[in-house]
Amino acid sequence: MGNHPAYEIIIIGGGSAGLTVAARLKRENLKIGVAVIEPSSHHYYQPLWTLVGAGVYPKEVTQKWEADVMPKGVTWIQERAESFDAKANLVRTQQGKTYQYDFLVVAAGIQLDWDKVVGLKEAVGTKGVCSIFDYRYVSSTWDAISHFKGGNAVFTFPNTPVKCAGAPQKIMYLAEHHFRKSGVRSQTHVTFVSASAGIFGVKKYADALTRVVHKRNINTRYKENLVEVRAASREAVFENVATKERTITAYDLLHVTPPMSCPDFLKKSDLISEAGWVDVNKHTLQHAKYLNVFSLGDASSLPTSKTAAAIRKQAPVLVSNLLKVRSGKPMIASYNGYTSCPLVTGYGSLILAEFDYDGKPQETFPWDQGKERLSMYLLKKHLLPRLYWHGMLKGRA
Repeated sequence: MGNHPAYEIIIIGGGSAGLTVAARLKRENLKIGVAVIEPSSHHYYQPLWTLVGAGVYPKEVTQKWEADVMPKGVTWIQERAESFDAKANLVRTQQGKTYQYDFLVVAAGIQLDWDKVVGLKEAVGTKGVCSIFDYRYVSSTWDAISHFKGGNAVFTFPNTPVKCAGAPQKIMYLAEHHFRKSGVRSQTHVTFVSASAGIFGVKKYADALTRVVHKRNINTRYKENLVEVRAASREAVFENVATKERTITAYDLLHVTPPMSCPDFLKKSDLISEAGWVDVNKHTLQHAKYLNVFSLGDASSLPTSKTAAAIRKQAPVLVSNLLKVRSGKPMIASYNGYTSCPLVTGYGSLILAEFDYDGKPQETFPWDQGKERLSMYLLKKHLLPRLYWHGMLKGRA
């Protein structure tokens, strides 16, 4: 076994997925030894960053100390995981320490690859280039929107999976609404440039969003990927994903959704699928090769949207199946791909998209969720943050 510190269950990542699993494990069995490897001092409720970028909330309300949200009885190892020896059940950290586990849960989230777009890293947060996808830059989004005096407002979506795939549109709808309220809409061209083939992957909600962009006179361009930001001349360079032909677009405001990928330290391991994510069964969340390894959330290969709502449904399945394997019993729980995208379409309106692996709506409420509603906006603004902090992270919801 070696002389390494040993824990029955080690969780990589203290974000939404890691803490939800840790809390659920301790609620199921207080005696289980659970450790979370997470370097960050702070924990963020990222779904609210859209509303922070639109000036509804200060960013500070989305941040808490990691120590304050760590479940009771869980050991927090404040280090950064660096490599794995899955055959020997070992995790090594950047600090040079090695930890042994019986079970491993990989919940490491997703990394933002700012440097994959030429000039973006230097430009973001300055001179009209903004993003809601990073705590450091989210305030620059409201700064850019609130001081906008007209011109070209361009919103991008990359050619990679991203966390909360609806967010690049949400901030655009909120910005467009603000431009109307501030009297600059008539001097403004709003354009959504996406590397994907359409506005949304589920037909019911795609149809609803198409009606929104037409009604609001928003231009859409598809199959175009942002490859360069020329901040000095305020130009964005897009590349057609099929033909590789490049187009230069002038901007006055550029909201960028950066390319994203599985964290680099995981890419170097043999836990990864050919597509570059932690390779798990999409129903059981158990690793394809190592049966004592599980994964959920943004770093996993689960073919659904990368959202906190998806994690909320994945976590109980993972915990149930891990505990079954631990006790030598067959796994019973199955995840159907449920996820939710609360699509904010303005200050006071929201389309609540909920669907499964097959793209079939899995709606919670008795009314048609393909329509914009104030009630759903209030749900996102007030109720979901409370459900997150007081329910999900405590293993209760």
